[in-house]
Amino acid sequence: MKSFKVLPGLFVALLLFVTAQTALAQSTIFNIPSTDTVDKGKGYFEFDFLPQMPGSDSTRIYTYNPRLVAGVAKNVEAGVNFPTYHTTGLPASSPATLGYIQPNIKWKYFSNDDAGVALAGGILWNTPLNHRSGQDSFGLIYTEVSKKVKSGMHGPRFHAGPYGVVGANVDDPTKPISFSGPRAGAILGYEQPVQGRVSFVADWFSGKNNFGYFTPGVSIAVPGNGLFNAGYSFGNNSFENSNAAKNRYLFVYYGVTF
Repeated sequence: MKSFKVLPGLFVALLLFVTAQTALAQSTIFNIPSTDTVDKGKGYFEFDFLPQMPGSDSTRIYTYNPRLVAGVAKNVEAGVNFPTYHTTGLPASSPATLGYIQPNIKWKYFSNDDAGVALAGGILWNTPLNHRSGQDSFGLIYTEVSKKVKSGMHGPRFHAGPYGVVGANVDDPTKPISFSGPRAGAILGYEQPVQGRVSFVADWFSGKNNFGYFTPGVSIAVPGNGLFNAGYSFGNNSFENSNAAKNRYLFVYYGVTF
């Protein structure tokens, strides 16, 4: 979950929010990549915090994810994530903390500002940093299109496209922490300016797998080229039955462009 990041924004009254949106371009909304890229020569740092809410009967998962993205060429950004998952309440024989590194790159290969249309594609590679004998690396590849509706001051922007997962074992029961579930699906995103610097945002990875979450929330552009997002992530299988995993998380992050 949370492999990349987005940009929300609007005008100040009319214009200020558009300027903030350009300045705060990032990689994702909450979980899905957007068609935005960090400007060449600029950088973006973000810290994500996701506590499991509610936790299971005896355990709770906390996710910490610092992210760094740099504009390496026109319409091309490269970054790296370091997600860490810590589980409380586990027996001493179980690994309580799992860390990963996720290098990623994205290319916005088409953009027509007059039409409000952009297309982008990229890849993220997930590699475990500890307990490697029980896990495989895998990659997320995707492409998508975005459409900005330019009607009035509060026109929304939509994102849609396919994704696929490469590498990793195929649901090998001897490697229970590796990728599981469908290896392909759809990504959808929605950004709706509301008032001033505030937007309603939501994104979704289809599939009952490691990426399959729906996350609605709010995004607030803050002074100093900053951005604060708060939402709630629902795993696609979190309400499947009475024994379903409680993979539901509060999702907050702060990011800054420099």
